[in-house]
Amino acid sequence: MIRFEGFGKRFGAHAAVEDVSFSIERGEAVALLGPNGSGKTTTLKAAAGLVRPTSGRVLVGNPPADASTPAARASISFLPQRVSFPESLTGAEVVEFYRRLRRSSLERTKEVLRMASLNGASARPLSTYSGGMVQRLGLAVAALPDAPVLLLDEPTAALDPDGLCAFYGLVDRRRRDGRTLLFSSHQLGDVERLADRFLLLIGGRLAASLSRRELTERLSKRGVLRLSLEAAPADLLAAVRRVAPSATWSGDELVIPGPAAERPRALDAVREAGGRIVNLVAEEARLDSLYRELVASAENGAVS
Repeated sequence: MIRFEGFGKRFGAHAAVEDVSFSIERGEAVALLGPNGSGKTTTLKAAAGLVRPTSGRVLVGNPPADASTPAARASISFLPQRVSFPESLTGAEVVEFYRRLRRSSLERTKEVLRMASLNGASARPLSTYSGGMVQRLGLAVAALPDAPVLLLDEPTAALDPDGLCAFYGLVDRRRRDGRTLLFSSHQLGDVERLADRFLLLIGGRLAASLSRRELTERLSKRGVLRLSLEAAPADLLAAVRRVAPSATWSGDELVIPGPAAERPRALDAVREAGGRIVNLVAEEARLDSLYRELVASAENGAVS
């Protein structure tokens, strides 16, 4: 549904994105990750047809069409990072304007306003809205068309718990219907919950691409088992290292990195060596730690 082929975009002398290639299939949810200034917004705007490539091309839809063409734009719905509407209009008036623009059915106005959970504020002017309410209104506008592709740039940045529930509900419904999602977020909890695949942009280049299975495997390998021992024979560490080579002492704790599936063997090795365990803590790795590791690796010149 979305294909980037050697996509590059320059703004004067500045290269925002360079030689990025990837594709997204129907029904797939893909997250764009990366530090500020890494090219995420430029990439999303290119898929929305709002940024024309300096090099390469971006195709959207089925059959694929250049992202800047009316056919491609008709197949997408885009929520920008900064949502702005005329403050003199009410929430209902904003939604109705975009409903007519996208030629959606009359029923859609009430449906998306209910989804956005504006708590009765749809008849009030936007000048009375908080930032989170405006963001929820943006979600309502993005949800209006039944588009096969949904593009979201930092969709949860200003959302409160009610807004987050509305957002997750929107995405879950679209995924069940086989829609395609490409989004960026600094909220890694959103990324773990929603994405089937994770793309890391660093300095405008694609530095890593991980499926959910690959991410799970990488995180599993970065888990840690911490043991406090009442008795620790002198040869205990050597015995444990025969099954867990990365085991080490950290103060009074025996630290055993590695996947959860390997921990029973390490525990057996501790007991067989005469160690008496008084406390055990299993720490599972999180996406934020892997993200920092990938960013550091990419910035040092290594690409995963």
